[in-house]
Amino acid sequence: MAAVEPVTLRRAGAEDAEAVAALTRAAYAKWIAVIGREPLPMLADHAAAIRDHRVDLLTADGVLAGLIETAERPDHLLIVSVAVAPELQRRGFARQLLAHAEALAGAAGRPEIRLYTNAAFAANVALYRRCGYAVSHEEPFRGGTTVHMKKVIGVRRD
Repeated sequence: MAAVEPVTLRRAGAEDAEAVAALTRAAYAKWIAVIGREPLPMLADHAAAIRDHRVDLLTADGVLAGLIETAERPDHLLIVSVAVAPELQRRGFARQLLAHAEALAGAAGRPEIRLYTNAAFAANVALYRRCGYAVSHEEPFRGGTTVHMKKVIGVRRD
């Protein structure tokens, strides 16, 4: 059995914007050839994202391995971006980040989580489906298709 890596989660601060940008660019770079342009998370203002949304960083063995950006909406939690360092993918970190978002949604009283992705990112769509997300609708976007997905979760009642 493989050793379990010590994993921690913490909320990003303004000082993390450069690391968030670098990780996001690395994680999404593989999709440029697929869609013929940089995916939107690569173009984001990460300092603004940290200021205006919630960005949580996952570290494994002290190395930044992944992140999740979420935004609370009145009736749901929106996952804006999930990114895992390319060399650390396939270790379950994306699933851990998605589970973290579920905990955030439940604690905030949001009964649903929503996200969207490019239909061409088939591996991502498949991962989200395996994690319990269903397609709510699709729409054309920049010559491709955006897949909107959602997951209903239990809400903590205090």
